[in-house]
Amino acid sequence: MQLLEENYSKNMKTQFEKKELKKKSENLSDWYTDVILKAELADYGPVRGTMVIRPYGYAIWELVHDIIDPWFKKGGVKNAYFPMFIPHSLLKKEASHVEGFSPELALVTIGGGEQLKEPLVVRPTSEAIMYDMYSKWIQSWRDLPVKINQWNNVVRWEKRTYLFLRTLEFLWQEGHTAHTSYEEAQQMTMDALEWYRKIYEEYYAIPVVVGVKSDSERFAGADSTYTVEALMPDGKALQGATSHNLGQNFAKAFDINYQDKEGKSALVWQTSWGLSTRSLGGLFLTHGDDNGLILPPKISPVQVVIVPIFLEDHILDYCQEVEKALTDAGVRVELDIRDGMTAGRKFNDWEVKGVPVRLEIGGKEMEEKVVTSARRDTGEKAKVNLSTLKDDMAKTLEEIQSNLYQKAKKYQQDNTYEVNSYDEFKKIMETSRGFIKAYWCENADCETKIKEETKASTRAKELDQKESQSKCIYCNKEAKYIWYFAQAY
Repeated sequence: MQLLEENYSKNMKTQFEKKELKKKSENLSDWYTDVILKAELADYGPVRGTMVIRPYGYAIWELVHDIIDPWFKKGGVKNAYFPMFIPHSLLKKEASHVEGFSPELALVTIGGGEQLKEPLVVRPTSEAIMYDMYSKWIQSWRDLPVKINQWNNVVRWEKRTYLFLRTLEFLWQEGHTAHTSYEEAQQMTMDALEWYRKIYEEYYAIPVVVGVKSDSERFAGADSTYTVEALMPDGKALQGATSHNLGQNFAKAFDINYQDKEGKSALVWQTSWGLSTRSLGGLFLTHGDDNGLILPPKISPVQVVIVPIFLEDHILDYCQEVEKALTDAGVRVELDIRDGMTAGRKFNDWEVKGVPVRLEIGGKEMEEKVVTSARRDTGEKAKVNLSTLKDDMAKTLEEIQSNLYQKAKKYQQDNTYEVNSYDEFKKIMETSRGFIKAYWCENADCETKIKEETKASTRAKELDQKESQSKCIYCNKEAKYIWYFAQAY
């Protein structure tokens, strides 16, 4: 038996090494598309720019839902659902809002074979439809605050599309709240921003810059927009999620007023905030190597996969014993008993999918009451006793989660530059790219010229930054704050 397994292992290793996958080290963009398709995360839809999220990819989104939805509820937010069709006249109520979304709108002009009297907008975001209802529901201070979130899809007619990162239709959650004061609305805005920081750093294992957007990058119709920005392996920045203090702009447009405690009429203060399946694109870009994805354990649908070397009854019985022990310990585990596929091919398949830990079990492991553990992040293998398996796996999964975050953090630190001259700024953008920290006078003309000349846009000004005195990186006029710049996805 031992000789048979040794010979099998040699053949399996040869087959295992034959990966039909583009290399991340050679071309990130090609690898990204290839790995999404081959890991069965998603596929192209029949309409240009659309995407079918396959079960493995959707399972990750379900985990995101299951992680952050309880945070929302603890914060007093309730889930609801609003129609996806919005009368065009509603969208036009807030001028800057419709202007900001106008190029991306999808309109329905025919319904039931007849020309519609008014075009219907396919939901690009839900401010208009939700706030029209808020104006009916909110009458008194007793009705406030209103905190509603919906998990839904939206449509934005993008010209350039990219799986997960930019598609015509995507999934997200969008929270919309109404309050009696600016302070309460601002606190809600910051609470949502913290939820987004937490999902990225503690679950996606991606470090982010948390800050406020410039006026030109602000959400259409908002007083202020806050963001979490992540640096991708190609030196470009991904806007990971945003939270907006809408002030009273939409309240005025949609006549959302209420009677306060003194019996006077007052406008509500509002917020909106959202995280989409675009964040999964950032997850896939960040963690991976030439062999495929590497998923952080906290967000991986399968944390441990068990692969029997042979599909023999006595080995399968032992595999099921291992599976039960891990399942009872709360580990998301899968036993791969697919027939007609070698163990080597299964190893390859799960490696492409980025499962954090693989357990190999053959006759020798069964006899010794051990498993052979292989870490996806380091490739390190170890023999683990069944008696200590639960504790060992818990420790290993924690180590992988931490290792992925620390690796991403080091990349961010190594590719964040603080510059004092525009020549230095341009040189970085022409070579490695990355986050560039520089003083900016906050003049829109400077911002526009920097983007035209270097492709770098303002990404964020960090929260709680103290005012100082320096010179703008572009025009050399007075500047009070350091801003993060980068080329954006």
